[in-house]
Amino acid sequence: MKRFWKNAGIKETQDECIVVLDQRNLRTPSKHIVKFPKEQRELALLTAAEWDVQTTNLKQHTLPLTSVIARSFDAFDPVLTEDPRVRPQVIDKLMTYFDTDATCYHEIFPENLAQLQDVHWKPIIEWTENHFDVKINTTTDIFAKPQPEETKAKLRKVIEGLDAMGLAAFERAVMSSKSFLIGLALIHRAVSVEDAAKAAHVEMNAQMDRWGEVEDSHDVEREYIRQTLGSVAIALMHKQ
Repeated sequence: MKRFWKNAGIKETQDECIVVLDQRNLRTPSKHIVKFPKEQRELALLTAAEWDVQTTNLKQHTLPLTSVIARSFDAFDPVLTEDPRVRPQVIDKLMTYFDTDATCYHEIFPENLAQLQDVHWKPIIEWTENHFDVKINTTTDIFAKPQPEETKAKLRKVIEGLDAMGLAAFERAVMSSKSFLIGLALIHRAVSVEDAAKAAHVEMNAQMDRWGEVEDSHDVEREYIRQTLGSVAIALMHKQ
């Protein structure tokens, strides 16, 4: 897809802010108008800015914020979605990440990997246990260690209680970080985007410390995860 607009901005009504491309309403893949309540004006402006900086050839990975917003509208909004079965199916899928969450499987060797796990993973686990009053199982064994059923039930209720934008943001955080717990901490502002990115890349950073950085691989992945997790934080910036 090639850029067909000259300017991106917002159109304001008494109650809403609508993202526009040359005065034409921006729409999601399901043709819903991208609009926000007046109190989310900053989110509308940032969405418009994402389109304004696009180059000649439009690429989906350069629109991470728009992608989260469109997902919230098309898949999770109870009024707009065409298939209400998507929401519970997505929650089921996200819960499968919990039992196999990398942050719960620790190594004792090499030493630099074990140290990075302690620095970046343990605070997230401790926050989850304290904030939600649950027990998180961790192990240094290679075999799967299921999480307590009570813990899974409590955290599922937390995810089920997310609104459309919250669930879309959480889904993106989990899928990009490959961690249920990192995503949970990020959407609750228990970690910064930078700390969430470092937690997601513990193994990669340990490899770079040991073997060096692979140009056009590690550096690209490092920036991609920050861009993606940053869009999650921006999508939820209006929440207190």
